[in-house]
Amino acid sequence: MLDVRRRGARDPLGLRRALADRLLVGLVAAMALLAALALAGRDGAERLAARWQEGAEAAVTVQVPNPDAARMDRALAVLRGLPSVAAAEPVDPDRMAEMLRPWLGGAHGLTLPGVIEIRLADLSADPAPIGARVAAEVPGALTEAHGVWVARLSALAVAVQGVALAIVLLVGGVAAAVVAVAVRAGISARRDAVLVMHGLGATDADVAGRFARRAAVLSATGATIGIAAAVPTVAALLGLAGPLVGEGAWLRLPWLDLALLPVTAAALGWVATQATVRLWLRRLP
Repeated sequence: MLDVRRRGARDPLGLRRALADRLLVGLVAAMALLAALALAGRDGAERLAARWQEGAEAAVTVQVPNPDAARMDRALAVLRGLPSVAAAEPVDPDRMAEMLRPWLGGAHGLTLPGVIEIRLADLSADPAPIGARVAAEVPGALTEAHGVWVARLSALAVAVQGVALAIVLLVGGVAAAVVAVAVRAGISARRDAVLVMHGLGATDADVAGRFARRAAVLSATGATIGIAAAVPTVAALLGLAGPLVGEGAWLRLPWLDLALLPVTAAALGWVATQATVRLWLRRLP
């Protein structure tokens, strides 16, 4: 009997019954799961964009047909003498044959052009003058710049990051709306208790604060459960994409963003509840 009185003193509005922990926690957990997946996608897209940007340094190649030693040495000498070229290295013929094997098979009897990879001193430099200079010294040499494709892929990665951020914001808005609806239902369920407490002198801030603290705790709990469910899934997806984004799936998780989700969920729940309860109280006659 004494324990019941103590719990009633701590919870005079009966919020443990008004704001059902299972329903609200489950809904917030689902929202947090979606947010965690979106954040992981944004982080993965950012890492891919960085790798593509780094790859742009070697995105210029020179093809030398009939690649005898003299022509290759001449092309290398020209390239290494240009101030706009930071480095120029020939690609091993065996490596070229291995790279082309899926399309050309063994390539028996086929003479492959010599390929030189170039690192530009300035990534924004136009490679056209480099190609013209090499072609003048080594007739038939072709220079290919893949920076356009790198730029397009980087733009795609930025778009993916933007979509992921929009999903996070949308999920946050939906979560706040879910909390507001749950709070409205809780107020309706405990209307008489709220009116009595308010009539006895409780301020709007006191009543709203009691609801808000309960909603914040439930929101943080739900977000923590959602993150716990998302982490293995995200780690598995990053593990499958290991060759693209590097090894160590667990280390590549956006731990800081994930750790901030329960705090953000609690803040959203608190703000949404405060606004909902205060608006309801202001409408009282």
